[in-house]
Amino acid sequence: MSATLVIMAAGLGSRFKGGIKQLEPFGPNGEIIMDYSIFDAVRAGFDKVVFIIRRDIREAFDEMIGNRIGAQVKVDYVYQELDCLPEGFTVPADRVKPWGHGHAVCCCKGIVNEPFAVINADDFYGREAFQKLHDYLTQEQTGDKLNMTMVGFVLKNTLSDNGAVNRGVCKVDENNILIDVEETYNIRRAPDGRVLSGKEETKELSEDSYVSMNMWGCPKGFIDKLNKRFEEFLEKNSTSLTAEFLLPEGIDHMIKHGEADCKLLESRDKWFGVTYAEDKPTVKAAIAELIAAGDYPEKLWK
Repeated sequence: MSATLVIMAAGLGSRFKGGIKQLEPFGPNGEIIMDYSIFDAVRAGFDKVVFIIRRDIREAFDEMIGNRIGAQVKVDYVYQELDCLPEGFTVPADRVKPWGHGHAVCCCKGIVNEPFAVINADDFYGREAFQKLHDYLTQEQTGDKLNMTMVGFVLKNTLSDNGAVNRGVCKVDENNILIDVEETYNIRRAPDGRVLSGKEETKELSEDSYVSMNMWGCPKGFIDKLNKRFEEFLEKNSTSLTAEFLLPEGIDHMIKHGEADCKLLESRDKWFGVTYAEDKPTVKAAIAELIAAGDYPEKLWK
């Protein structure tokens, strides 16, 4: 069974011409973080990559990564435009802000018709996560619900040494079926080693908690249901200039209304991201260590 990797990169458009810290080279031959995600996905068995971008950055995006990746795996593009809306809805006259990453995935309708994984463009997830996602997505669906999945990372493996982070802390049942994802803010490690969240009112978290890093596995039929949820969102927010349709909220709605279940797949790999500019040397050093350990070739693409 085929499986596709969908990469949400439309949000990079507004910052594309500047010095984008997430898009600077991290590998020894100019590789960016997306290169490593795609490399991991391809060797796990994903046979197509779909980039969600803004139409106006297509040429620059191809120069940055699209042309290089197109020589390695089948590539397609989806454009997240403001007017990519369900029939009967129009864009408010003064709206310039995109509708959010839930809308970005809705724009894949008609392009992505097979099971797919969806990830952020600027996060380093590690090999284990992609392999588990691919293995799950290529199983047969069972029951009447959509069998979704999410990779859960261990909180201590996602912290930054350079400041606080925000994470979706996951609650699961005894079978690792996702019950809830609670957005949790200002998470940091205290001098005494505890992991705390909040500002005025602090709360201690287990460093072994599972957190969502927006890495989802979606079966056939998911985009149709997400589009229905998007229509409901637009009915309430059609005139808003800022409201965003977020992917986790759409998934949570499906779970809470019995349309889907979501299996949490644990990854013990360390997640890397550039939350702060000061994170860049740490990410480069971590990738260099993985190369030295033989997890990645020094030159990803021949």
